Amino acid sequence: MQFKSTNRHIFPWGNDRRFNAYSNYFRKLYGARIQKVLVDAGFTCPNRDGTRGTGGCTYCNNDAFNPSYCLPGKSVTQQIEEGILFHKKRYREASSYLAYFQAYSNTYAPLSKLKRLYEEALNYPGVIGLIIGTRPDCIDDKKLEYIKSLSQRCYLSVEYGIESCYDKTLRRINRGHTFREAVDVLKATAALGINTGAHFIFGLPGESREDMLKEAAIISELPLKTVKFHQLQIIKGTVMENEYLHKPSDFQLFTWGEYLEFFIRFLERLNPEIVVERFTGEAPPRFLNGPYWGKKRADEIVSLVEKRLAELDTWQGRLFS
Repeated sequence: MQFKSTNRHIFPWGNDRRFNAYSNYFRKLYGARIQKVLVDAGFTCPNRDGTRGTGGCTYCNNDAFNPSYCLPGKSVTQQIEEGILFHKKRYREASSYLAYFQAYSNTYAPLSKLKRLYEEALNYPGVIGLIIGTRPDCIDDKKLEYIKSLSQRCYLSVEYGIESCYDKTLRRINRGHTFREAVDVLKATAALGINTGAHFIFGLPGESREDMLKEAAIISELPLKTVKFHQLQIIKGTVMENEYLHKPSDFQLFTWGEYLEFFIRFLERLNPEIVVERFTGEAPPRFLNGPYWGKKRADEIVSLVEKRLAELDTWQGRLFS
């Protein structure tokens, strides 16, 4: 599908922003701002506990991304309560909230435990739905049927960490699953009418810029409602940090200027029906060993991307067909 900009620049997603933005998606659904509140329910992953591997993903240190209120020693209710207070102090007040089970693999437990945790979150006043972050190999038919039943009474999305479309990369970063597994579970989830999301990282070792750009066509064919993109950040204390220190030539890490230009090219090729939640990741500087982009917050990065899109008179999906 191709389309032309007009003088008013109203795009297929129904507004004049040059990409299909996550915030606008929720405003269209609910007519108001919706805020995510993170929950760490103490899960692990099959590539950590020996089921599929040990050590976890080579880039992973969840402490670099969890806010201070998000600790598995606290109940789900306490984390949501503190998370709402945290966001009220830092951001504009939202009208409703989504409980985001983010850390590690949040379907990697018996169904009885999942029911208890998810229901506790949904019982909190103001929580209108769930986002469940997990892996393609941590879901089964019974869990999907239960999640389908939840999705019929509240907003719900299952967000799969996929990271790369290339099996050679997935093996190198110790993901423990293949891209084919990810595709199959996305199709099974979407077939039940459940919203699907995915997460990808640009700059993983062994991938060229051209490899990364080609992923736009692959991702565009997936049954996705939303997608997140992050630049690779070398996090201190990870296996990948050691790899980077010993063989930096294997990594094509981005400066901010390089990433901006790359991401514009990528966005032009991405299916305009897919809602884009994030362009980048943001870890505190004390965790980083590698290129540092300065104190650019997520909202500033969005503004810079939109400014560049306008300068080039381009938009998400302009080159998609």
